[in-house]
Amino acid sequence: MRYKNKLIIMIFLILFFMMAPYFLHVSSNKNIFYLDNQIDRIIDGQILFAPYYTTTTYLINENGLVNHTWPSNYRPFTEAYWLGNGTILRPIISGGGGIQKILWDGTIEWDFRYTISGCTCHHDIEPLPNGNVLMIVWEDKTRAQAIEAGRDPNSFVGSIFTPDKVIEVKPTGPTSGDIVWEWHVWDHLIQDFDPTKDNYGVVGDYPELIDINYGDTFVDDWLHTNSIDYHPQFDQILLDVHNFNEIWVIDHSTTTAEAAGHTGGNSGKGGDILYRWGNPESYDAGNSSDQKLFFQHDASWIKPGYPGEGNIIVFNNGNNRPSGQYSTIDEFTPPVDSNGYYYLQQGSAYGPDDYTWSYIADPPTSFFSAVFGGAQRLLDGNTLICYGVPGKFYEVSPDNTLVWQWTNPYPYPNQNSVFKIEFIPTEEPQPKYYADLDGEGSLSWYNVKPGETVFGSFQVQNIGDKGSQLNWFVNTSSINWGTWSFNPSSGEGLKPEDDTVTVEVSVIAPNVTNSEFSGNIRIENQENSSDFDLIPAYLKTPKKISIFQLPIYQFIIRLKCLFSDSIYYFLENILKF
Repeated sequence: MRYKNKLIIMIFLILFFMMAPYFLHVSSNKNIFYLDNQIDRIIDGQILFAPYYTTTTYLINENGLVNHTWPSNYRPFTEAYWLGNGTILRPIISGGGGIQKILWDGTIEWDFRYTISGCTCHHDIEPLPNGNVLMIVWEDKTRAQAIEAGRDPNSFVGSIFTPDKVIEVKPTGPTSGDIVWEWHVWDHLIQDFDPTKDNYGVVGDYPELIDINYGDTFVDDWLHTNSIDYHPQFDQILLDVHNFNEIWVIDHSTTTAEAAGHTGGNSGKGGDILYRWGNPESYDAGNSSDQKLFFQHDASWIKPGYPGEGNIIVFNNGNNRPSGQYSTIDEFTPPVDSNGYYYLQQGSAYGPDDYTWSYIADPPTSFFSAVFGGAQRLLDGNTLICYGVPGKFYEVSPDNTLVWQWTNPYPYPNQNSVFKIEFIPTEEPQPKYYADLDGEGSLSWYNVKPGETVFGSFQVQNIGDKGSQLNWFVNTSSINWGTWSFNPSSGEGLKPEDDTVTVEVSVIAPNVTNSEFSGNIRIENQENSSDFDLIPAYLKTPKKISIFQLPIYQFIIRLKCLFSDSIYYFLENILKF
């Protein structure tokens, strides 16, 4: 009996140790145990993130509890983006790269792959206000092409050279999309190595161009551009160029043809670099002591309405930092005016000289992520940090106080890295870009026959803030006469810099004579009914003239007294005929 009891206990212990890892994993998924620290958190909201080593995207609240998940068959390249209404957009690791748009219920509404030979989408994407998506793409060039472009063959290892390009994709179907805009690094090169090759010039004289010989032997991933952001007011793109230790700003207002050249767009500079910062040595405007960024990730503009709006914030990983291997969150203020023009003193590096704000851990080396990482400014001035490799999320105050911390347990506690995250506030502040509708013209028609069709036109434009978009429509509720047609009768996304829209008008006149008709056509902002303009309209139909009103008839009346009645009636009948 005692032996039997011992055997039962031994079997129980064996089963316990065999199943212990399972129970340990289940308990690790209870997020509440990973809410390490919550001192004084004010801003309510949720955090969206896609752990790098799993295919699931998570939405958690400030207590670390999972509110929702989105499944996928693919791992994320960076993060998932919140589109609103429970829909996310995520770049995926799949062959040549792609995007999935996933609804709240898990339905994949758009599953796009970029299948151009010699090209691979990588890292980040950026959803645009018009519904299109920006993507970063590796573009393969041969060794011969690179050398002909001016690359030093002695610093070329391998057979493929991969500069980046940016594409804008317009979704057209469940798995399809049109490329509506492109920008290529290859179109904006310079080199001072070989005067017999293309792109030869003085590197320091052309900060708007990219030195093909900078970056040593990083030829199969020369730039490693790892994030992309968009500025709707300036219509500009921000690129985080990891291997150059720089951020670049380029003009998105160009056509694809202009983006391949050096003129055009709002900037007048085509696809040339408008602004760069972090490592002036890359364009011969400084040396290694001037370097500010060290293999950084997730550069982005701080949103309108948030403290520091318009500044750039970045996770500065700190690889090869002279003062030690540690990461920081750095914010700096670009020298840009209200029109999106960046100041550069000739012969100098782009400013600023230093950061506006930094988060530095205590001690600094206690915070280091060799890869991954991100940062986002919150509405109260705090900063949300994705501490990439260890999968930790921090919230810090402006004085560097840690006010909240959470550790990701997915898919496993020892394999929980996260590229970057997105904070979704309970109520997003509205951007300070306001459209202002303006209508010009009037419509007037005279002596129009009843039932006749007449034509005219008027103009609509947006005279509001730069960066605003006007959605408008024609409201004819105040016009109760005639049959009206307008082409177009509405429009979307009209920007102040766009040409005015001419609305062609046709109206069938009422079937009434000797009448005047008037009223106002109301052009209205779809988002703001108090923003409207009136186009006055007037139409007049002629009188119906009787034969008895004709001057000749009146003349005959006067002759009646001179002729006999038979002659009079004879003339009268002739006239009536």
